[in-house]
Amino acid sequence: MASRVSLKGKGKTTSKGSKGSEEQSTAQVVKEWTNWTLKKGKVVVHYGFIPLVIIIGMNSEPKPHLSQLLSPV
Repeated sequence: MASRVSLKGKGKTTSKGSKGSEEQSTAQVVKEWTNWTLKKGKVVVHYGFIPLVIIIGMNSEPKPHLSQLLSPV
C-alpha cells in the first residue's frame, strides 16, 4: 500500500489553542476544495474531449462537413 502524506505539523504541541485548530481546518478546507475541483475537472474532460476534437476538425483548412468527420471512411 502506498504511503500517505500527512497534513499535520510535526513537533511537540503541549497545548491546543485556536491557532492549531485553525491551521488544521484550513488544511482540511484546502484538501476538500482540491478534491472537489479534481472531480469536477474529470467530468469536464470526460464529456468535453470528443466535442472539442469535432470542433477543431471542423475548423481545419479543408472545411469538412460534419458527416465526413463522423464517418469512419
